[in-house]
Amino acid sequence: MQRLQLRREDVTLSYLDSGGPGPVVVLLHGLAGSAGELAATAAALSDGYRVLALDQRGHGHSTRRPADTSRRAYVEDVVALIAAATGGAPVSVVGQSMGAHTALLLAAWHPHLVQHLVLLEGGVGGGAQDTSAQLGSWFACWPVPFPSRQAAVEHLGATPTAAAWAQDLQERDGGFWPRFDADVMQAAIAAVAQSARWTEWQQVQAPTLLVQAERSYLDAAEIAQMLELRPGTGHVVVPDAGHDVHLDQPQAWTQLLRRYLDTAHAPSGDWLSNARSST
Repeated sequence: MQRLQLRREDVTLSYLDSGGPGPVVVLLHGLAGSAGELAATAAALSDGYRVLALDQRGHGHSTRRPADTSRRAYVEDVVALIAAATGGAPVSVVGQSMGAHTALLLAAWHPHLVQHLVLLEGGVGGGAQDTSAQLGSWFACWPVPFPSRQAAVEHLGATPTAAAWAQDLQERDGGFWPRFDADVMQAAIAAVAQSARWTEWQQVQAPTLLVQAERSYLDAAEIAQMLELRPGTGHVVVPDAGHDVHLDQPQAWTQLLRRYLDTAHAPSGDWLSNARSST
């Protein structure tokens, strides 16, 4: 994977590009994540697809403190990436959590750009604003700098997610620091929580697969309503996984995604049956 940069207005966007021929797949990480945590996903696809994994604004190697943290800004960043990489040809978009919300809005607002849509632990948004404040406070309470990556893993709960966060820390000034600021994370997730995007969900034209964890953060009623409003939508639950399915169950997740994409790009086939058989 080659790390490249793209300038859009007042932000620099960093992304990983697997290069090579094949259909293009764009990967979008969740809140406080980065393209790096999707490396295993990219690797599982890279022999048949050109994979682009974006550090969304405020995250990773992209501009750390963007002036605009609106949903529109996040979506238009992906539009710019697709334009730079494909000249505006449609791609498959795979997003997790906040990245899934970005992907959903992209498919609704720019239907000509999204050929297939996969939402991993992502819904229509909305919800309590105090949750955003709680997340911001939690990030702000990290005892940074951490003396080592292992110390970060232990403090953050010794989970696969903690390990991914620790791996992404920046070493500087005698310690290890996150590549994001807590207030930017709070503003970014507050924009997701601002309103439930049911209208946009119904505007999505691309074939869609919802992938949910057995220990999902998503409300069951929300998923049921999403499926009712768009009855052709696929839905798969990954066993023994929490919100970060791609980190908790990377093999099950990558097999599921690869089967879905391979079958979706084939002239015919029951992609949903193939997807279910991989979990």
